[in-house]
Amino acid sequence: MTVRCERVRTDVAGGIATVTLARPAKLNALDMEMFEALARVASALAESADVHAVVLSGEGRAFCAGIDLDVLQALPREENRKLLATRSHGASNIFQHAAMAWRTLPMPVIAALHGSVFGAGLQIALGADMRVAAPTARLSVMELKWGLVPDMGGIALLRGLLRDDVVRRLVYTGRIISSEEALAIGLVTQLDEDPLRAATAVAKDITEQSPQAVRAAKRLMNAMADGRTADLLRQEAEEQLGLLGRSENLEAIAANLEGRAPAFADLPSRS
Repeated sequence: MTVRCERVRTDVAGGIATVTLARPAKLNALDMEMFEALARVASALAESADVHAVVLSGEGRAFCAGIDLDVLQALPREENRKLLATRSHGASNIFQHAAMAWRTLPMPVIAALHGSVFGAGLQIALGADMRVAAPTARLSVMELKWGLVPDMGGIALLRGLLRDDVVRRLVYTGRIISSEEALAIGLVTQLDEDPLRAATAVAKDITEQSPQAVRAAKRLMNAMADGRTADLLRQEAEEQLGLLGRSENLEAIAANLEGRAPAFADLPSRS
């Protein structure tokens, strides 16, 4: 895949796409150009057959400090209202898509968090399948501090991830928590002094599995959080029927029995 965006850098190697928020002078605070860049990158990744895992990170001193308030204030009120009201990306508006795009990508996404992970930045991280945080990272659902509510999919993404009362406390108070507390309550998956390295290691483990099975598993994980039990049971069976007896299933079995690494063919191109 080839995407050139000044605000968001994408590097692909070994089946892993490393997506980097690249506005370090502003602690990767989100302006409209970055929202649009994230949408373009996510769209390209969704169509990529050679990317099997994504690592999402931030350049410089922070993952993302939130929305650039100067840009938000400069946006004409009516234009802002239109952007919020328009379902420009499926069920999402452009702001929500910056977080929900990672949830809906066909391949797993691991977020590598450091420094400030505030407001919109935290909501983007919540769109990932997993979050690896530096011990010094600080996280906050900060919107109420500005007289706003989380509106980039954060509430939908927190649902089922944390206890209801814990979510309410984070949202109502907007307080900043340490990465240790975030780990204790389940907001992050693990801590590591080098979160980008650790997230990339997880991504590498994923690329060693059957790509078709990984994508099927992600569809089921999303359905587990969002769907009804009856629908999930039906989808489990449908996904399994689509994998059983196929080449990747047979290769995985043979490789395990022979004690070797499996050799999976590339996914069919969607272009």
